[in-house]
Amino acid sequence: MDNIRHVPSLQALQALVEVADSGSFTQAAQTLCLTQSAVSRKIQQLESHFGLPMFVRNSRNVRLTPEGEQVLAIARNILAQLKSLEDRLAPQKRPLRIRMHVSLAVRWLLPKLSEFYRSHPDVSLSIETVATEVVEPAIDSDAYILYLPEPSADPDCLILFEEALVPVCAPGLGSPTRPLQSVEDLGGFPLLHRSADKHDWVQWLSANGGKSLEDYRHIPFNLDELALDAAARGLGVAMTDLTLAVESIERGVLVIPFGPPLKTRGIYALKLQPSAASHPACGLIMQWFSQQAELPSPASRSRSHMGHR
Repeated sequence: MDNIRHVPSLQALQALVEVADSGSFTQAAQTLCLTQSAVSRKIQQLESHFGLPMFVRNSRNVRLTPEGEQVLAIARNILAQLKSLEDRLAPQKRPLRIRMHVSLAVRWLLPKLSEFYRSHPDVSLSIETVATEVVEPAIDSDAYILYLPEPSADPDCLILFEEALVPVCAPGLGSPTRPLQSVEDLGGFPLLHRSADKHDWVQWLSANGGKSLEDYRHIPFNLDELALDAAARGLGVAMTDLTLAVESIERGVLVIPFGPPLKTRGIYALKLQPSAASHPACGLIMQWFSQQAELPSPASRSRSHMGHR
């Protein structure tokens, strides 16, 4: 009995992976459906087991120690092997798990899911959303949708749609004394941002002869969903991808006040993880996503809803 060696718990290894992936104990707790203190205790168990700190903590973020990096690599491998075993033993009993940005799930995928389940009632998708600007693959996901600043030659990447930036606002924004008809009129309204770097507005203004970003008023958000809702409520003019806004445009909640869509070369792409190969519905699901990628572009569908004045 003296030779029996205790090993770290799987829950502690999962906590380590989630904190490392998100850079946040709070975000890891939400993903694992635990309290933040419970996640902290799991990490403390690992640190007690190895007698070494796993993370360097400060008021802004957490980062792995060199020893934590080594434990993380082993944790990823263990969890991946367990997941692979589960997939081999009972692949038909679980949904295909897709990880993506929350705005993409709400604005692009959710409106399409009714049609998917009507066509494939026996297939299930599990949608995991993240609020971080960069969507990283996770151990427990089969696929993820990511944004790439330019097209990829990777054969495992299925391009879903190309980025096309457009300004959008509420139909009633502006008045006879303060019209919104051209780029020159933007000075009278706050610019709504979907990310902290404000890069989308910088690109669009540069391409359309606008002023420097410092010459405008700004309301920043960290999600398309928030910026578009703020625009629909009349708070200002949001810059977003046309594909994400097209449903709201077609419903008349938002309009494109002026200007053609700006193609940036950026793309949104679906990328499979190795675990997806063992899922019996993977081919069928990929075929469906390919069909969505081949649908008419939002630009042609929304032309009659652009709201030119």
